[in-house]
Amino acid sequence: MNGALARAGLYAGAFLGPFGAGITVAMLPELGSSFGVSPGTASLSVTSYFLPFAAVMLFSGALGERWGRRRTVVVGYAGYVLASLVCVLAPTFTLFLAGRALQGVANAFTTPLLLAAVGAAVPGNRLGRALGWFGSLQAAGQTSAPLVGGVAAEADWRLAFGGVAVVAGALAVAGIPDDPAGGARRESLVAALRQAVRPDVVRIGAVAALGWGCLTGLSFMVALRLEEWFAIGAGPRGLVLTAAGVAGLLTARLVGGAVDRIGRRRSVLIGAVAGAFVVVAVGTLPGVGMVALAWAVGGVATQMLLVGVNALVLGSALGGGAVSVVQALRFGGGALSPVAFTPLYHADPLAGFLVPAALLAGAVPAVLPRDPGPALSR
Repeated sequence: MNGALARAGLYAGAFLGPFGAGITVAMLPELGSSFGVSPGTASLSVTSYFLPFAAVMLFSGALGERWGRRRTVVVGYAGYVLASLVCVLAPTFTLFLAGRALQGVANAFTTPLLLAAVGAAVPGNRLGRALGWFGSLQAAGQTSAPLVGGVAAEADWRLAFGGVAVVAGALAVAGIPDDPAGGARRESLVAALRQAVRPDVVRIGAVAALGWGCLTGLSFMVALRLEEWFAIGAGPRGLVLTAAGVAGLLTARLVGGAVDRIGRRRSVLIGAVAGAFVVVAVGTLPGVGMVALAWAVGGVATQMLLVGVNALVLGSALGGGAVSVVQALRFGGGALSPVAFTPLYHADPLAGFLVPAALLAGAVPAVLPRDPGPALSR
């Protein structure tokens, strides 16, 4: 029973990190009003989570491999509970941002180790399917967060953070399957990072950053467009943004199987090109229903790209350290997305969507290693 609970926790944990990160996306006006800041300033609640998350994750995977995956993940969940309570009780926006930063740090010690545990638990010919389910739960967390946050904001946004604390506590109790080699890796942190930070790993991480920052990471900008162009409230905004997560969850098996069949690199390229069309569509379509449909397609495109990326790095047999580096760069792209694209959107709303679409279509194929499998396996 405990083993089954731990296996369930392995996949359920994929939901929490993106969910906690995106919980403020649809409540920016309400959050700003509560602390006396503008919605634009309130968007720092996204960046303040992702920046420390990405920075710490550069080395958290290597540390977690030394300390033991299960132990590190449980401590990370406990830290997430405490950080969420800081957000609930924060009397000022500065302290609220500090709580968000602590959430990001705690999450940095769970996400890469959960992925590494998935990679260790399934055979290579089924890796795409397993990562499809993992990625669908991440996408569901990312895109259901605005719905839950928006609905909570109708009453009190603090309710959302209280719920996050409860979920993190439950995951700490469930844990993850034991790592047979946990705590036995005694190489220095510097040596582990040197092994993980290889040119092909960094290039795959850059692709992950572009994919996340220029597609799913644009959910905040989609929310702004829904408010400014269609004048819909926080709850409906969250419902529209949830479409991507629902689509990703429903197509998880198909996407994972497709990655196993057509190849990891080709899946990344298909996801990037499809994502570029999605970003243009959500920035230009004239109806809420059409935007919601396009955003749902974006959930499938994101799955193709990120499942391919994760399969590439997990196939390298470099362990949690390499996974950690790629995930750090991925979420670093998400952290920079509001900073990079919000001013562009306010200057020219169309350009705010066309520029990330161009990066997906042009930069991803240029950066992705041409034959990453052999290079990573050496």
